[in-house]
Amino acid sequence: MPIKIPNDLPAAEKLREEGVHVIREDEALRQDIRPMQIALLNLMPNKPETETQLARLLGATPLQVELTLLTTSTYESRNTPQSHLQAFYTTWEAIRHRKFDGLIVTGAPVEMLPFEGVDYWDELCAVFDWSRTHCHSTFHICWGAQAALYHFYGVPKHVLPAKRFGIFKHYVIERRDARRPPLMRGFDDIFYVPVSRHTEVRAEDLPKDAGLEVLAVSNAAGLCLVHEPAHRAVYMFNHLEYDSLTLHREYLRDREKRPDVSLPVNYYPDDDPNQPPRNRWRAYAHLLFGNWINEMYQTTPYRIEEIGELPRARAA
Repeated sequence: MPIKIPNDLPAAEKLREEGVHVIREDEALRQDIRPMQIALLNLMPNKPETETQLARLLGATPLQVELTLLTTSTYESRNTPQSHLQAFYTTWEAIRHRKFDGLIVTGAPVEMLPFEGVDYWDELCAVFDWSRTHCHSTFHICWGAQAALYHFYGVPKHVLPAKRFGIFKHYVIERRDARRPPLMRGFDDIFYVPVSRHTEVRAEDLPKDAGLEVLAVSNAAGLCLVHEPAHRAVYMFNHLEYDSLTLHREYLRDREKRPDVSLPVNYYPDDDPNQPPRNRWRAYAHLLFGNWINEMYQTTPYRIEEIGELPRARAA
């Protein structure tokens, strides 16, 4: 099934070229089904790139997804043209009366600031609180995951001695009952994930009584994926959504500022930045987002206005 995004969104043409089924708004209105309503709070500076990466994964699932693009009203992006924001984005204030099956909160290039020092922190906290009653499930990425855990549970972030940057081997945490959590269905025991961050959240800082379940870790990169079943919240500290060249673009950007920037580890063949990197994580990205949407579809009310009115699921 297709993903419904605004007709003229630049990501639409690229997704069509890749074979992702994109449905026009007028076509969606003729289909007698309720699409999954997912809001994307995009805090990344290059918003079109992030839109494309996430729409690619959401559009590959067997369900129709309608994507609503959100930006902050308390901070004006300097990296995305205002014409793009005005054409395709709305603010949380404008849609806070609505309910959504899912909310995705991206990372942001503000890791080195205290959470309270971020210009839009108060607004983001309001969005987090709103999501508990207006969104059936949430998916927080990188700094967005750190911010949500800090807001809800006071979990601190720790500055790393150097940027953690590259493709890292991760492990699925096996449970005592040997059952795979729904989010990890189909995953190999070992899988690879792009990592790009200056800070980390540590497992020992997670409150023991919060019902937070660690699903995947790396010996070298630390926590990767945490699930909170009671609130259907996902906290992903890394970037399975990245495309093949995202780390390359980050490396070139950082090298312009500082010539001694280290290569992303395990990324370029023979550590040669002149060779195209090989994508080893694409299938896992599709698996994770497909599992998230499938679990959300299985549990969300058909009447979307009932979201937030039904009892929360108990932690498994």
